[in-house]
Amino acid sequence: MKYDFDQIVERRQTYSVKYDMQAYGKAPDLLPMWIADMDFKAPPCVEEALLRQCNHGIFGYSESDSIYFTTMQKWFKNRHDWHIEQEWLVKTPGIVNAIHVAILSLTEFGESVLIQPPVYHPFAAAVQKTGRSLAVNELVYDNGYYKIDFTDFEQKIVEQNVKMFILCNPHNPVGRVWKRAELRRMGEICLKYGVIVVADEIHQDFLWDNNKHLVFTDIDPAYKDITITCTAPSKTFNIAGLQISNIFIANAVLREKFKLAYERMGLGHVNVMGIAACQAVYENGLEWLLQLLEYLAGNMAFIDRFLKERLPQIKLVKAEGTYVAWLDFISLGLDADELDALLTNKARLWLNRGDIFGAGGAGFQRLNTACPRFVLQQAMEKLEKAIIPFLEKEQKPTV
Repeated sequence: MKYDFDQIVERRQTYSVKYDMQAYGKAPDLLPMWIADMDFKAPPCVEEALLRQCNHGIFGYSESDSIYFTTMQKWFKNRHDWHIEQEWLVKTPGIVNAIHVAILSLTEFGESVLIQPPVYHPFAAAVQKTGRSLAVNELVYDNGYYKIDFTDFEQKIVEQNVKMFILCNPHNPVGRVWKRAELRRMGEICLKYGVIVVADEIHQDFLWDNNKHLVFTDIDPAYKDITITCTAPSKTFNIAGLQISNIFIANAVLREKFKLAYERMGLGHVNVMGIAACQAVYENGLEWLLQLLEYLAGNMAFIDRFLKERLPQIKLVKAEGTYVAWLDFISLGLDADELDALLTNKARLWLNRGDIFGAGGAGFQRLNTACPRFVLQQAMEKLEKAIIPFLEKEQKPTV
């Protein structure tokens, strides 16, 4: 490969949320495999773009230009067959921020927002922190595969006064990439009851086994009037700290309400470094991304092979998308606290405990695979050294 994804980059004492763990009360010897950022350097074009900005030496109020948009327009057309218009664009510091703005601007107190757990936990937090009611359409785990209970989906919308649905596609953490029929069925139900869809599509560039990401708002022309599509280069190119996301709202009424709420929160121009980096990766980052995808596919295959050969009691839920591994520990018979204690105290690993994504996540843990293969191997061997003694102890006959 042209790019060295095996390189170990020291991240401690670099203001890293992932590695500078003392702020979270975590022991420094834990191997952090939790929050979804990558241990790989961003593409060289990012460093080049940021150095140009640094060398210019002025960091005043900044705004993107037409080249920023046309570069992004070309990217989405080529990668996802999606045509965007410039007037749809609203830039925000991040997608979680945009979800808060959407809830505040497009729903009222007493109304409900629907999510599909086990799902990215800031969704529930955003609903609760904005004073709305949380409606839950729990995904159905069936023989290692997650499905949507559409009857429950519609019933919750009707019974709980749901006005907004937060769609996660590709789904974090369970790894589903929703198929056209699934997206259309959800879309038709939302149209029927006047439900606005906030589509978080941040993981859209991470797809496995010929799965195809379908942009929700593009499934049917009618969906453009009810959809807020959230995108960002941050996951794809590991630049979350530069705080740039691109939100697309085709409906002018929804867009103006969103923009007004954004302004009322005192949010202004986004980071100039984020603008520069976003334009750089959409112009020059494709080769890096294609090699990254090949490497990450190898990481996923490594975990799958390791578990099948050495820890068959733990199942890897097959990911169609994202770079997080959703691990099924249910056969161990541990509750969420016991499982987390085993992995923390015995394996010395810091993963995301599954129940933070919703009650249905109990018995699971989320592991970030976006790291050098050597680090991933260390993590799996640590896991093995903790699980094997536990299993042996459990299998001993009681006297």
